[in-house]
Amino acid sequence: MTYRAPISDMLLSLNHGAGLKAAVEAGHYGDFDADIAAAVLEEAGKFATDVLAPLNKVGDEHGIKLDAGKVTTAPGWPDAYKRWIEGGWNAVSGPEDFGGQGLPLAINAACTEIWSASNVAFGLCPLLTASAIEALDAHGSNELKKIYLEKLVSGEWTGTMQLTEPQAGSDVGALRTRAEKQADGTYRIKGTKIFITYGEHDMTDNIVHFVLARLPDAPAGTKGISLFLVPKFMVNEDGSLGARNDIFASGVEHKLGMHASPTCTMTMGDHGGAIGFLIGEENQGMRCMFTMMNQARLGVGLEGVGVADRAYQQALAYAQERKQGRAVGKKGDGSDAIFVHPDVKRMLMRMRAQTAAARTICYATAVALDVSMRAKDPKVRAEAAARAALLTPMAKGYSTDIGNEVAYLGVQVHGGMGFIEETGAAQHYRDARITAIYEGTNGIQAIDLVTRKLAANGGASVWALLDELAATVAQVEASNDPAFGTSGVKLREALEALRRTSKWLLERVTSAPNDALAGATPYLQQFGATLGGCLLASEALAAKADGNSEASRYVSLARFFAENIAVQAAALERAVTESAESVAAADAVLLG
Repeated sequence: MTYRAPISDMLLSLNHGAGLKAAVEAGHYGDFDADIAAAVLEEAGKFATDVLAPLNKVGDEHGIKLDAGKVTTAPGWPDAYKRWIEGGWNAVSGPEDFGGQGLPLAINAACTEIWSASNVAFGLCPLLTASAIEALDAHGSNELKKIYLEKLVSGEWTGTMQLTEPQAGSDVGALRTRAEKQADGTYRIKGTKIFITYGEHDMTDNIVHFVLARLPDAPAGTKGISLFLVPKFMVNEDGSLGARNDIFASGVEHKLGMHASPTCTMTMGDHGGAIGFLIGEENQGMRCMFTMMNQARLGVGLEGVGVADRAYQQALAYAQERKQGRAVGKKGDGSDAIFVHPDVKRMLMRMRAQTAAARTICYATAVALDVSMRAKDPKVRAEAAARAALLTPMAKGYSTDIGNEVAYLGVQVHGGMGFIEETGAAQHYRDARITAIYEGTNGIQAIDLVTRKLAANGGASVWALLDELAATVAQVEASNDPAFGTSGVKLREALEALRRTSKWLLERVTSAPNDALAGATPYLQQFGATLGGCLLASEALAAKADGNSEASRYVSLARFFAENIAVQAAALERAVTESAESVAAADAVLLG
């Protein structure tokens, strides 16, 4: 089956669960017309259905090829990318001064979900280009912006992010790539980077690499890292492409999934060193790179949402077609579609509810980022920045965990046919797996949540968010709507458990850090499940208040999440607060 963007679900999530409508009404988006969101998403959905989705399986089967340093993408890829540029999709949220449309990041986030759902391997390329645009716009010199930014915004050139080396994965400070300043102010860069997404391809004439490297006299660790712009081809004064730079793809990875996305080993220095241009200041590269990484982490979270939705749509269609067994109590001959069986319904509901929760968490992160940049009041901007910082590890970590679980359930719904490549369910499962690993593993996201985001300002951002969620729960309880079932009770219990867990961790972040770190991952899961349940409840309330014709469906979805997923919060509280000793005993168990 093909992919259809769930526009009504996305708009409800964006406007109400994520708070876009309230932010627009508060004046944080200037003269932005919220009605444009529906039009943009409708067109994005059409492009995804007509152009990108048909290439998803093609890309998976054909993969990419490396020959003499050149990567050839799957059939149809370059043409699809050309149509992507012509449609203006790369420029949706790009700065207007450089040819972008200047639309909110929240709108682009919804589009990113659509690209990821229809063809996640294709969507990876513009995702990294968007991060490159943000880093260059925020930290690059005016001269570099003039040369490169317009081309990146349009998508005529693509961007990469080059951090990882064989000995320096999550520990970026261990990198060895070297940069030496030249008399003309440029730098010569030598070294090897691995796992570089779209480091080489045939879809554009030029690729703009953002490379982390270390100067000869730089301090050790992350404090001594600088960021450089390294073009594949040098750019002449008239804007035309000049000489080939000394940066080449020396290998490509053979991967579990994402076969159509080239993951390259990039080598610099075989011919004297790649010419690079400093971004920001020397030894301040990590600060610049985090500008790229934060948006990329949100983008990866949206990949999790997209793959999850695609897996759900396919599983639902299969469950309605596949006949096996009979409904309980049914008489007569013939088999029924497996959709009638309660356990299949349970799996499908779990897929849909978790996807919806992850979607809203990601959209809420995007809205917070928008407000942090667009609001006129400095206090509002600061509070929004803190909210975005708090939500980012959940947008990345929780959403990609859900992407993996939903893709897993998609295979399960298909039964034996899910294990067969022809159905496509296995591809979603394989593609989803990397999302929990790259752009900071989900374990690192959990550590970030506990040690930085929870601890920031004594937990003020967390308490403010929990108070808002408590207000939503109070509204559910006050509605006295029997359709919500025990949602109010279950969500309030989850919130109380999350508040207790947060206080417990906050007390131990500095006094007993290993105890806090041992519970970091279950805490992220607890926070995500509680937050997701409350946001779905807020959407259901909004749908009822607006007279939405599908309000009952949203209420039922929120109820399922509250009664089947948010209820895990209490158990996760115990996993956090009572697990330190058992984790500390790991050495004796694993190494004894």
